[in-house]
Amino acid sequence: MNPRERRAARHQPPNPEAATDARPRRRKAPITVEQVVDTALGVVAAEGYEALTMRRLAGALDTGPASLYAHVVNKADLDELLIGRLCAELTLPAPDPADWREQVLGVCAQMRDQYLKYPGISRAALAMAPTDLQAMRVTEGLLAIVLAGGVAPQAAAWAIDALLLYVAAYCLEVSIARRRAADDDTAWVLDRDELLRRFTALPAETFPHTTRHAAELTAGEGHDRFDFTLGMLIDGLAHR
Repeated sequence: MNPRERRAARHQPPNPEAATDARPRRRKAPITVEQVVDTALGVVAAEGYEALTMRRLAGALDTGPASLYAHVVNKADLDELLIGRLCAELTLPAPDPADWREQVLGVCAQMRDQYLKYPGISRAALAMAPTDLQAMRVTEGLLAIVLAGGVAPQAAAWAIDALLLYVAAYCLEVSIARRRAADDDTAWVLDRDELLRRFTALPAETFPHTTRHAAELTAGEGHDRFDFTLGMLIDGLAHR
């Protein structure tokens, strides 16, 4: 079975009736796909997603880059496996027409928290057409929730795409800001008081609205802006 066939096989439901080869094999314990994913997530957690290359991963596994291709087709395949692993951690509620807005927010918040454990990993979710079963499970679950809320299928499908895109982009920006804040020269990007000072110091004749509403522009703690934006998207969807 070639690497692409192995990738396709991973995306199929398990077949309990498939024949197995019971003959004993004498060989060194091989690297598994699970080990590849575990190790890759460890690299991202410690060094950030940008540090994750096939060569870096091979080094962490104490093997050569070429051997990884027996388990993953390429970096895009690895990205899909990583996002699939994070999606496997999400709990999907049974769709409730009376509570669908809160359910969507809850699933998106879970995904946000998973992404933020691994700096920059949400970049792997961008421009991806997922076939991983766990990623598809999340899409299926969100679609079921939104449809239960009475949203038309086309609007529901596009809304889910927009929601997942926002979650990934939000987490990527947070990761970038945190990395920049680690540099003393750019720590102000996470300092609300410093940002407020810079806005109010602008010439009022050129930036009348920015200086007048500097407090509003810099307001928000924790994930306040995340909750606001998702709420706005979901409320707009409900009113369609």
